Amino acid sequence: MKSLSSAVLLSLSFAASACATVAVSSPSNGETVGSPVLYTATATTTTCSKGVASIGVYVDSQLLYSVNGTALNTSLSLTPGLHKTVVEEWDYCGGATFVPLTITVASMPGVFVASPANNSTVSAPANYVATATTSCSRGVASMGVYVNDQLAVTQSGAKLNAQVSMGAGAQKTVVEEWDNCGGAAFMPVNVTVQQTGTRLSDLQASKGWNSWGQGPPSYVDCSPSPCNGYQFSHTLNVTSPSLSGNATQFTLGGKSGTAPWGDVLFSLPIIGQSSSQNLPDTGHTLMPSIHTFIYDADFYVTNASVTQVLEFDINMYMNGAGMIWGTQCNNLGGRTWDIWDNVNAKWVSAGISCDLINKGWNHITIQAQRESGNELLYQSITLNGVTANINKTFAPFSVPGNWWGVTVNYQMDGNSRQNDNTTYLDNFTLTYW
Repeated sequence: MKSLSSAVLLSLSFAASACATVAVSSPSNGETVGSPVLYTATATTTTCSKGVASIGVYVDSQLLYSVNGTALNTSLSLTPGLHKTVVEEWDYCGGATFVPLTITVASMPGVFVASPANNSTVSAPANYVATATTSCSRGVASMGVYVNDQLAVTQSGAKLNAQVSMGAGAQKTVVEEWDNCGGAAFMPVNVTVQQTGTRLSDLQASKGWNSWGQGPPSYVDCSPSPCNGYQFSHTLNVTSPSLSGNATQFTLGGKSGTAPWGDVLFSLPIIGQSSSQNLPDTGHTLMPSIHTFIYDADFYVTNASVTQVLEFDINMYMNGAGMIWGTQCNNLGGRTWDIWDNVNAKWVSAGISCDLINKGWNHITIQAQRESGNELLYQSITLNGVTANINKTFAPFSVPGNWWGVTVNYQMDGNSRQNDNTTYLDNFTLTYW
């Protein structure tokens, strides 16, 4: 076997060169894992025109596995304890690049929580990162997080990486795994949640909602209802169905079959011009300080068979930059999440399934960030306790320089027959910092 001496390891930079990269998706540096250990990685090079020749894994200075090509996907049986491992690529021009990973192999099956630490203080939502091993020959089926005895998040497989929404204060949480043999293991994690940022609550009950009908092909706003064959409305202070006793009803309809694919945009100004929350920001000092948003709401679907799309947006307009974090559940178009490409003004698939609860309450949490150059970062979507990390960035678009404001949208899209549809919003909050 080839060996990688400690002298060589010390002499090489731990960072991948600017001309070649090794991207390791499993395992993570510092992770506690079970054996066998899954290694997945890809490699690229820009200096060698012939490309990457092979990629391999060193464990404690010994080359245990290599494969020709630019991708690696293998499981290696390792003894319990701490191991220094390296994933390395070799190109056809004699060059090489590597990434070091220190891992701990567990001696017994169980749940291993990397974050958060037990008895730690976290912000909301808290990022839970964990792995699980099992003696079941068919492996781990799924993992989840309980918050105060309520299942908050589940993800398939033996790895968990989820944003978990919790209230402020002491919280008892449990990370659990379920295997394919009917077994389970868990690890309790007690945390104290420190509320970060400013939270605006009960937005569904605000009196500042605006609404416009829109239809193909240009989707130009029309108002008031009815207009262009579309009917729409919203009603505050609805007690049933409601979780808080103060939900808002939203409706969309039209003359069936004569004005298809129409939608209604309900928009609520939050900060800046026409603020419904007494946050006019006339001095333009608040908005430039905001970089993170959390859109969180319960919504009730009365008839999923006529619910073409439900859209949940955060909008920010500032200093000539327009930023729309558009997120839609394309229910009848494949039950997938789409996100909005601001520059090209089009929806792109996030590659994430969107499975709505019909005739019942759904819960959504969207986390987004404004980067230092006003780039829009879509971080994650959590629907009914299942978190999907997106981590995609788009550039902003240009708007008139005098347009300053933050708004939130809730939109309903009609189907091919424009059947009447009713949904409800409750417990709608926007947190920002």
